[in-house]
Amino acid sequence: MTAPESRDGTEAARPAPTDPPHDHHQGGQPHGPRRDELSRGLPGGPTDPATGLPADLPTDLKTGIPGDVRPGMPDALPGDLTGAVAEAAAEGMLGRTYRALSVGIVSVVFLIAFEATAVGTAMPVAARELHGIPLYAFAFSAYFTTSLFAMVLSGQWADRSGPLQPLATGITAFGAGLLLSGAAGSMWAFIAGRAVQGLGGGLVIVALYVVIGRAYPERIRPAIMAAFAASWVIPSVVGPLAAGTVTEHLGWRWVFVGIPVLIVIPLALALPAIRRMASGPADPDAPAQPYDRRRIRLALGISAGAGLLQYAGQELNWLAVLPAAAGVALLVPAVRGLLPTGTVRAARGLPSVILLRGVAAGSFIAAESFVPLMLVTQRGLTPTMAGLSLAVGGATWALGSYVQSRPRLEPHRERLMVSGMVLVAASIAVAPTVLIPAVPVWIVAVAWAFGCFGMGLVIASTSVLLLKLSAPEEAGSNSAALQISDGLSNVLLLAVGGAAFAALGGEALGAAAHGTVGEAAGGSHPTAFAAVFVPMAVVAVVGAWVATRVVVREK
Repeated sequence: MTAPESRDGTEAARPAPTDPPHDHHQGGQPHGPRRDELSRGLPGGPTDPATGLPADLPTDLKTGIPGDVRPGMPDALPGDLTGAVAEAAAEGMLGRTYRALSVGIVSVVFLIAFEATAVGTAMPVAARELHGIPLYAFAFSAYFTTSLFAMVLSGQWADRSGPLQPLATGITAFGAGLLLSGAAGSMWAFIAGRAVQGLGGGLVIVALYVVIGRAYPERIRPAIMAAFAASWVIPSVVGPLAAGTVTEHLGWRWVFVGIPVLIVIPLALALPAIRRMASGPADPDAPAQPYDRRRIRLALGISAGAGLLQYAGQELNWLAVLPAAAGVALLVPAVRGLLPTGTVRAARGLPSVILLRGVAAGSFIAAESFVPLMLVTQRGLTPTMAGLSLAVGGATWALGSYVQSRPRLEPHRERLMVSGMVLVAASIAVAPTVLIPAVPVWIVAVAWAFGCFGMGLVIASTSVLLLKLSAPEEAGSNSAALQISDGLSNVLLLAVGGAAFAALGGEALGAAAHGTVGEAAGGSHPTAFAAVFVPMAVVAVVGAWVATRVVVREK
């Protein structure tokens, strides 16, 4: 806790410290020794009356001490205070102070990752049984569309009230969306559940980052971020296998309705720790800042516009021009207001970094969404085997992230990103070769492993470059722009892919796929899938060019 400053930057005069009153537990018993008494065991010198700690104690040491001696927390600290401060300063993310919080929030991310991989495996069967294969892309894009709005709302909500409320609300919405999708009797009801789930996911992901910034000292944050990334590896392998087994033996609905039950345990660990260590506004004494209504309107516009374009792409008739025009009218000003100037034209530096994030994520995710459906309907694979074709990608993605983090490769980051996009483009182009009966289906697993390695190189590098190119006061808004570019490109490219799929045989494929897997395989419409993968490969090639513009050349 640094000393307060006067308006001219000098240290403001403080009144002499006085003995604070005893805090009490419920029942009126004294909580413990007072802070001024505890501070007498510390070295001499002025103390901060708010904490009882030395005024010249380094800030990072103060933020790393146990929560029970932070402002607003109980005053008692068992044992010797000096020893406790030193012990907390040496703690890692699994130390006594942070263990419950770390396990809780990493487990939440683990289950979100498990859900993402499991849903992709169960989706072809769900779409077939709900007679909704022509609307297949909607089931994915609905999640991304609503999460765009939720991410902007969550950031402002967390700044005003702390991350606890948006996190709890987001987890609730996420679980409710899963239950709605699992109980859906039609494809549109299923899509509505995915939209509710997206609202929850958008609230959760931003709130978790705020928790990290509030609760952990800077030295621990890289470890917790690495744990977040590692949380995706096991689900990418186990998720498809588990979801495929459940889908085949119990039904696809259990993949959706079973996950909310699993979230209860990590929440029981995380929420009390968040309430103790990161609740409330960042500065309780500062007046509450009003919501930035303009940004919220822009976020709502970008979500609504993307949804209208998706709907127009699926309708494929003259009347669809009206929602398409309305979608463009909403998207253009929203994109200009939420993304840095020059993003659309790939201006060198930060704008190209943000554009590359969208191009990479959108092309890869749009293509990946159709891989299980293609393997199930065109090659007769079971949902389990189709999901496992993508399983190794989680490990190679993590490997790519590790490779780009090596210090000796830092001077070659631009080349790494270009190489990564080339691998992404190649994997997307190779995957639809399984539409040729003579091509073995394992070629998809190999191609996707290389594509995920490329994504690991690119996605992690965009985050590194974003922080490198952002001034400290702009890091938050630029990070939000990166996430918006990611989510928006997913929606738009899924809309393009879904429209092409429906126009070139997707609806007929859906009619053929309402029976068994074998019957679905007999209703072959390879051009519908080729119309998805080929454009996405072209977009990835464009991304390789954008990657050459992420570094500003010195004149």
